[in-house]
Order: sequence, then C-alpha cells, then structure tokens
Amino acid sequence: MPVIKQLDTRLANQIAAGEVVERPASAVKELLENSLDAGATEITVDLEEGGVKRITLSDNGCGISEGELSLALARHATSKIASIDDLEAVATLGFRGEALASIASVSRLELTSNATDNPSNGMVAMCEGRDMTIDVRPRAHPRGTTIEVQDLFYNTPARRKFLRTERTEFSKIEEVVKRTALARPDVSFSLSHNGKLIHQLRAVSDSDEVERRVVGICGPDFARQSVVVDRVAYNLTLRGWVGLPTFSRSQADLQFFFVNGRVVKDKVITHAVKQAYRDVMYGSRHPAYVLFLELDPQGVDVNVHPTKHEVRFRDSRAVHGFIFSTLGRVLADVRPSDAPAIAQTGTGLESDIEQRSIALDVPNNPVPLADIGIEPVPYPSGASRPAASVQDHGDWQQAPQPAPHADVPPLGFALAQVHGIYILAQNADGLILVDAHAAHERITYERLKLAAANQRIASQPLLVPEVMTLTSTERATLEEFQSEINQFGLLVDMLGEDDAVIREIPVLLSRDSAANLLRDVLADFSEVGHSDRIKARADEILATMACHGSVRANRVLSIAEMNALLRDMEITENSGQCNHGRPTWVQLSHEELDKLFLRGR
Repeated sequence: MPVIKQLDTRLANQIAAGEVVERPASAVKELLENSLDAGATEITVDLEEGGVKRITLSDNGCGISEGELSLALARHATSKIASIDDLEAVATLGFRGEALASIASVSRLELTSNATDNPSNGMVAMCEGRDMTIDVRPRAHPRGTTIEVQDLFYNTPARRKFLRTERTEFSKIEEVVKRTALARPDVSFSLSHNGKLIHQLRAVSDSDEVERRVVGICGPDFARQSVVVDRVAYNLTLRGWVGLPTFSRSQADLQFFFVNGRVVKDKVITHAVKQAYRDVMYGSRHPAYVLFLELDPQGVDVNVHPTKHEVRFRDSRAVHGFIFSTLGRVLADVRPSDAPAIAQTGTGLESDIEQRSIALDVPNNPVPLADIGIEPVPYPSGASRPAASVQDHGDWQQAPQPAPHADVPPLGFALAQVHGIYILAQNADGLILVDAHAAHERITYERLKLAAANQRIASQPLLVPEVMTLTSTERATLEEFQSEINQFGLLVDMLGEDDAVIREIPVLLSRDSAANLLRDVLADFSEVGHSDRIKARADEILATMACHGSVRANRVLSIAEMNALLRDMEITENSGQCNHGRPTWVQLSHEELDKLFLRGR
C-alpha cells in the first residue's frame, strides 16, 4: 500500500503552477494584476521569444518593502485578504497568494522593488525553481517593482513541449495586455517583443479618449458599427459598447466582458448575451462587444478558479435578466436613423452565404394564427396603401423625384423596384437598397410577437399525459423552479421519486415533443437559473408565420407601397435584420457612388 507523505515545497509549487501558469500569457496576466493592485499608473512589458525566454514587467506602483520581499515569493502569502470576510467581498484582482510562488517554481525569477522614493533603497530577490532558495540583496531601483521571468518551464520539460510557436504565444500575451488596457484606460501600457515596440497606450481619462482606446484595440469598424450601452438598475451597472448584428464575427474573438474590472468568461453572461442577439444574429455568427458590469463585491464570488477567469454570482438569475433585458432593448432601439451606413462589404457575412433565399429552415405546418388568438396583420398598413390593387409594370418602376426642400426620412423615398425583389430609395446621404421580403418579414414578425406578448401563454391539456423519468439533477431543478416552469404554459407534476408527468403544453408548441421540451427547459434552469427555450421556440413558429405572410419575391409594388414599407422599417424594432439575421438594407454613400464612377479624380 502506498505510503502517505508530505509533498516538498518545490513539488507543491510546481503542481500549483500547473493550475495558475498554463503558458507565458498566464504569467503576464498574474503580473499585470499585481501591478494594478499596487496602484501602478505606468506598466511596461518586454518579451523575448514569445515570453518563453524572458518576461520583464516594470511598474511605478507602491513597491514591496525589504522585509516582505522574500515573503512575496512564498505560497499563500498576500496583502489582499486577512479574513473570511475579506474573501467574501474581494475588491482586488489578485488575492490568492499563489502567482509569484508558482511562476518562481518553474522559472528563474528576479523580483526587484522599492517602496521608497530613494532609488538606493531598492532590493532584489532571486529565486530558481530548481531549489526554491531565495537570495535577497541590494539593487538600485526607483519606487515600484520590476519582475524578470527567464526560461519559463525550463525545469518542467513536459509542460514546455506543449507550448505553441513563438508567434502564437506572443499573440496570447498581446490579447491579455489588450484586455487589461480596456479594463483600465487610466493606466499607461507599453508592450515590446524582441526589441520592437508593439503597443504604446497612454493613460486616458475623459470619455472621448476612452473611446479612442477602444478604437485602437478593437478597430475603427467596431467603433462605427456599435452602439453605446449605459444602464443602472437593481444595484447593477452595465456600460460599454455592443456591435450591431451586421458586424458579426465568424469566431468569438472580439468579446470583452469585465466584472468589477476583472476579465471573466462566465456561462451566465455568455448565455444572456447570446439570448439578446438570438433574433437578429445570422446562423452561427458571433457578436462583438466590450462591456463592463459593476456590482457589489459581495454579490460575486471570484474565488472559484485558480486563474480567476470564472466567477459565480450570488443571484445569477438577476444578473442574467439584467444583461439580457439591457442588451435586448439597446439592440431593439436601433433604427435606420441611428444605425451607421452599412456598406455592402461590411455586412459581416461570408461570400458563400446565399444572396437570396425564400426557403427557410423553419418548421412546416405552423399553428394557424386563429388557433392562438392572434389576428393576422396585413401589409401595408394605414392610408399609405392605394385602394386599387397593385399592377405589374414590369421589372422596373420609377418614381418622381421628391421636392428638393422636402424633409428626407432616414431611409429616404422610393425611386424604383428591381426584379421584383429590391427597392431603390434615395436619402440625404446617398442610395438605399432594401430587400422588400426580408424587411416586411421582420415587420410582420415584430407585430406577431407584440400581439403574442399581450396575452397570457395559452396552454392545452395533453390527451394522454406524458410520463418521463428524470435524473437526480433534473428532479432537483424541477422542484426548485416548478412555479416558473408552470408560468410558461408547461404544467408538470412529480409522480413518485423519479418520474414526472406533463399534463399541459403551450398551444404554439403542441406539435413538439413534450418530454424533449421539458428536458431542454430543465437544462437551462440548471445551468443559468433561467430559460428562454419556450419563448424561443414560439418565436421560431411566429417567424414562420411572418415569412408566409410577407411580401413575396417577384411581386411588383407600387411606389406608395414601397414608401409605406420604408416608413414602417423606420419605426420597427430590429428592422435592420430579417428574422434570420440577414441585413434588410444597405446604403451607398455619395462618396462610394463617386468612387464607382471615378468621379473627382
């Protein structure tokens, strides 16, 4: 039988390093957090060979006193917390007391610091992972701290062989510096690699300068195609920028979320953001955003992962609902008058996506509107539609030019219709192109959703109640959230220890599998304390109804009908995208039109 024995300090630190220091970028992250906690306003990062050969980080923070220098490299030594009360309301970035010891155990580390204004009072602590002995001696240094990490993982070759190329490792570090710079615009950052200056970001204060830092890190396209988020409610604050749905990405590489200044990747947050974009994002595209959530430190537990990337909210349902409702309202409030001109090359959709499709990947045979008490909404509405039926004038219609002094609305006035599909309109900025079917589909869909939201979710009893066996997790979730689930029109009762019986199901979902629907809802509640599954499925059906009831391709519209459609788009939520996330309109500015014909050259 193996003998139980105490691990030696070096091996214990190397095991901890495996959790905290996965790669050079992990070490840089921990060192940056220590500098910020020390009150630094200037931070310099200098790298060699992607940080594997050398990482040098200098700051002008408060520094470390001579008597605490060697203790700073010991495990579980920290100045950030002293009691369990401090741990339950952590307000600093680093607090676990593992980072420096873990880094020192797998590298050759020098920690030079000075807590006074006299440079001659500086001291250096040197440590090698091989024996973990700490040598402290004088070394001149201004107020602040410099840490040099050489030969990372030199004594753990198994870890070193898993590192990627120099370029990849540097890109990971660059991403860490960018995220930190976004979180702290009041701090100057400098990043150099192999003797070359890569980034020099000076500290900024006012909002305009903060936006310039966002532009510098996220790019001008993000700035042009994003909207501002700023909401305070329920002791929560959410600020930042979210990209328009048309500025979607093929991967989640432009997503920055900060909780109390800490970069996090949290499933509750990710689910809330994804849900907010559900109705307006094309296919498997990813949104872009830079968002800052502020809340009471006691409302979030940051001590759930060694690298502190993950957090746990005390009331995850409230946080989820706050983020979802805030982003949903911000995106829905974007109108053509607010949205930037969407260039044809800036839709964010790859070239292989179909340009025109009437066939949709949605369920067949939707529930008739009359069965759920919703009146079909005809188009066009109001007095804009002529009394006579639309006549076919061929593939091209031309409208008279509006009077020069007339007030031009955001989407302008209709000029013509091309191939029975696209509406051409002129506004003050240039030429507008509108996909008539996609635009009308969104308008009809939003009206159907509004009509459905104004009445209680109708449910119908199952002719034969469906019995299903639950797992222990599903049973516990059902017991906790049964009242919320019943409010969705899904009536479920426990039947014995492990079985549940489904007695009613929403009318809109009467053709779905009741058991599969309940399992999906329970999975959502178990993961994030909230479920949008039933509403999302109902919206899919409403989207099908909207598609079947919308203007079809090759139907020639009168000028009055085209203008009525443009006016409805200007007042309809999410009208910039159809029900499937494709853009409904694009604009060519005067400058772009001039370029097409080489005017002004």
